[in-house]
Amino acid sequence: MDLLSTLNGWIWNPMAYFALAVGLFFTILTGAVQFRRLPDMFRQVLAKPHDSEGVAPLQALLLTLASRVGVGNIAGVATAIAAGGPGALFWMVVTALLGSASAFAETVLAQVFKRRIDGEHRGGAPFYVEFGLHLKWLAVSLAVGYMFFYGFVFSGVQSNNIATSVEVAFGVPTWVTAILLTGLLGFTVIGGTKRIIHAAQIMVPVMALVYILFTAVIIVLNLDQVLPTIELVLASAFGRDQIFGGIAGAAIAWGVRRAVFSNVAGVGEGTFGSAAASTSHPAKQGLVQSLSVFLDTIVVCTATGIMIIITGSFNVVHRGQTLVENIPGVEAGVTYTQTAIDSAVGGFGPAFVAIALFFFAFTTMVAFYYIAETNLGYLCGSTGGWPSAVLKTGAMAITAFGALVSADAMWLIGDIGYGLLGWTNMLIILALSPVVYTVIKDYDRQRKQGLDPSFDPAGLGISDADFWTSSTPADADADVAR
Repeated sequence: MDLLSTLNGWIWNPMAYFALAVGLFFTILTGAVQFRRLPDMFRQVLAKPHDSEGVAPLQALLLTLASRVGVGNIAGVATAIAAGGPGALFWMVVTALLGSASAFAETVLAQVFKRRIDGEHRGGAPFYVEFGLHLKWLAVSLAVGYMFFYGFVFSGVQSNNIATSVEVAFGVPTWVTAILLTGLLGFTVIGGTKRIIHAAQIMVPVMALVYILFTAVIIVLNLDQVLPTIELVLASAFGRDQIFGGIAGAAIAWGVRRAVFSNVAGVGEGTFGSAAASTSHPAKQGLVQSLSVFLDTIVVCTATGIMIIITGSFNVVHRGQTLVENIPGVEAGVTYTQTAIDSAVGGFGPAFVAIALFFFAFTTMVAFYYIAETNLGYLCGSTGGWPSAVLKTGAMAITAFGALVSADAMWLIGDIGYGLLGWTNMLIILALSPVVYTVIKDYDRQRKQGLDPSFDPAGLGISDADFWTSSTPADADADVAR
């Protein structure tokens, strides 16, 4: 644990500021596309698929939201407040506002350099590394990393929190939850991509709406505390609060860390689901994915944070020193959220949060498998056979294992994985920023002319965007076979 903690610090202490800088860079490069094209975001979400092979933009949005909206939105926000104080919530929002431009950039690249595999649109970070940067060795290494972490590691964080919340709410032993979760995940992923997307379509919007509605009720019940809560968050964020003034640096570090863990803007996670979308121009899906970051962090995470702070359901410990202990003996994480709801509506908090967390975290696990499988498809040229069977077995094994081990260990391993992938992918998208700039300028030009933008990579001087130039799916499949 000491070794993991040290390694985690080396990765994340500079990463917090680097993620903000990358988001700011792409905000400037794209002319603040995440703000000025806000109406387009909603328009593109409802657009029809451009062809019958890919999924609709809305389906791709729900698939990426399934991976974004998970443990980070409930337990992650609580751990950020516990380590960085209420000000961490402010920096989570700032990270999302800037990070949405990073999400736009990586999605544009995923769309530009995607390929057809087994009759489906597949793409993501390894694809734009190989065909954009022309560094095959790095692309393969990155694909192995994504497949390993999303197939064999990250789902353990989700299952761990599900098992913990179910045990607190219903007294169900963690081993029972481990067995049930493993079986349910196996049933879903064995059904293939369509079943995965169908599961995300049903679970994500329903549970998110119910959760936000519940949060709104709690805020209304504590309406007199809304203004003091906002003042506390802002004062803590800038080191002006009497209690939390000395941990402003921790507020930034933990706010950014948990925002990146939740919305994964710049980590590359959203690139795989967004590449599946059928659209006429890469910037269109880039806008959709910018919206998904807003929905994940500014809506769901902020709702959780306000609910925890407004009810006083949190403790803050900095470097071993307890600054605030509102709920003695309660461990940072999902229990903070359960306590917050319980204090407002009485007795229902643990059960409601356990149910919400199950849906959020389970759909995340399903989306994680899709990401791992996409990288397997990149490495092998297809997604079937014994490699796929090994991947399914590994995904189910980490689900069971994660539910049974220490929560601290799973969070540390998960943080290290996200940090390593984040550093790598952010450096890559910076290197490919000229492509992002070319694409957004082309989109803006066509919109000014009153056109529905369509993408012609050859006319823009972008090479190896074979998906957009192949005349038939067979041609594209031949490219992927390599």
